Amino acid sequence: MVLTRKSSLFGGNARGGRTAAILAILTSIYRRHDVASQRYLTQLLTSLSPVRRSQLPGWLADRWKQIQPARPTGLESSATLPS
Repeated sequence: MVLTRKSSLFGGNARGGRTAAILAILTSIYRRHDVASQRYLTQLLTSLSPVRRSQLPGWLADRWKQIQPARPTGLESSATLPS
């Protein structure tokens, strides 16, 4: 946390500091819910404009993760080698 605090001294201006704070909050939310941040943000930003207001809660990180297909991890993702 000290590194973040020291880095924030060089935000440039108030708007840069606010943007850095928002990104830090989002990063902590993704980490807490174990969400792939790049994948989530890519889908969110490319799909958000046609979404109705009533559908917005489905885009919360924890709910989004529940409807995503399971991603292979570790040994499951490696292809089998021919013998």
